[in-house]
Amino acid sequence: MSIVNISAYKFTSLDDLPALRERLFARCEALALKGTILLAPEGINLFLAGRRAQIDGFMATLHDDPRFDDVAPKESLSDAVPFGRLRVRLKHEIITMRQPATRPEGGRAPAVDAPTLQRWLDQGRDDDGREVLLLDTRNDYETAAGKFAQAVDYRLASFTAFPAAIAADRARYEGKTVVSYCTGGIRCEKAALHMQELGMAHVYQLDGGILKYLEQTGGAHWQGDCFVFDGRGAVDKRLLPAQGAAA
Repeated sequence: MSIVNISAYKFTSLDDLPALRERLFARCEALALKGTILLAPEGINLFLAGRRAQIDGFMATLHDDPRFDDVAPKESLSDAVPFGRLRVRLKHEIITMRQPATRPEGGRAPAVDAPTLQRWLDQGRDDDGREVLLLDTRNDYETAAGKFAQAVDYRLASFTAFPAAIAADRARYEGKTVVSYCTGGIRCEKAALHMQELGMAHVYQLDGGILKYLEQTGGAHWQGDCFVFDGRGAVDKRLLPAQGAAA
């Protein structure tokens, strides 16, 4: 498989969006990359595909900007580019929740890495002895492809419905350690920050999301595939295009 697919995001304040859009579009076009980059005042979210040299060239350019010098993309492989074209778009939010008071560019929520979460799930509790409750922050069509079997899943039609769902169900989480998760980390980071703002204690995000978890653990405690937003449809526990998913 010769095509490298990357996903990455970073919450960071951006105030030069039109110029940044033009610069990134030109660089991607010169490298013949396809995919989507979203830019908003709160940061960047990207999904790109190309050959190794092309991807490395783009990441070198991105890292030249001090605001993005620590962006570490998650990678997976495929036989073909799963995007039909290149888009670089300006948006109000890179992941839409419509909660202006939640400002993830101001600082990250506490995170738990994949090996630690696997250990917590293996032992049935966190290192302080609290019950661990997983919270799926993705949309219903994503959770249908696969999820942690024991996770709370609100079957959301849109991430904008998450604040109301969590507000109506706060009692479920009392006294527990909550780990929010999503595909690549962006939604679960914003969700964890919102839950903290509601006064919920012991809330973490899964660092790097499902994709990093599958990469680092082989998919322990995970059931099914992981939906991805490109022509592959989903990837399996090996991060390869899932059998039966969209081509």
